[in-house]
This record gives sequence, C-alpha cells and structure tokens, in this order.
Amino acid sequence: MTRSCRNQRTSKPSGDGLIAKLCHKCGDAWESERRIPGRTETCAGCEYDLHCCLNCKFYAPGRPNDCVSPTVEPVLDKEKANFCGEFEFADGRGPKTDDGARQKGRDDWGSLFGGD
Repeated sequence: MTRSCRNQRTSKPSGDGLIAKLCHKCGDAWESERRIPGRTETCAGCEYDLHCCLNCKFYAPGRPNDCVSPTVEPVLDKEKANFCGEFEFADGRGPKTDDGARQKGRDDWGSLFGGD
C-alpha cells in the first residue's frame, strides 16, 4: 500500500506500520511506507500538491526564502510542488485555523447585515 487519506488529524505510526502526515490544506492524512511523497503526488482529500513548502518541516515564514535551510533554491509559490531535495514532511502540521477569529468575523458580519 502506498497511499491513502483518512481524516484522522494525527501524525503518528498507524497499526499497519505506515506513517501518517497531514495535508497543509485540508488536514487529511497521507499514509505511506515512504518518508516523503513524490513530487507530483497530490492529497486525495483536496488534490493540493503534497511535496510543497507548506508541508515541509523546514518551512519558516520570515526566514530567507521562508526556509530554515540556507542552501535551498528560492520557491515562489509555496503551495505548489517543487524539486527541493531537502523536503521533509512536517509532523503534526495541518491546516491553520483560528476558530476565535473566524467566529468573530461571522458575528461582525451578522451584526452588519442583520444575521443571527
């Protein structure tokens, strides 16, 4: 078995020896016997590229090239697949959500336009 996606929101070895990593976009788990996805491999849940900066453990916004590694080539689109040889899938990083800010936005929208 090379890959399957389950919406399990964890990054840990499963009972069958596969390692699950989370998609940065939707949070679905990518499970594989391999350490990293292929360059053109996409998430089964949202079809976003898996071998991209936003899924990499070295991704660090604000650093040069937004990467911890000083030797990487610049990548313009952090969501798209790239050829980086230093890519390592990040542990436990799923989609970024801020439920407090999201709820505040909904409340503000409702108060402006008479919603609940």
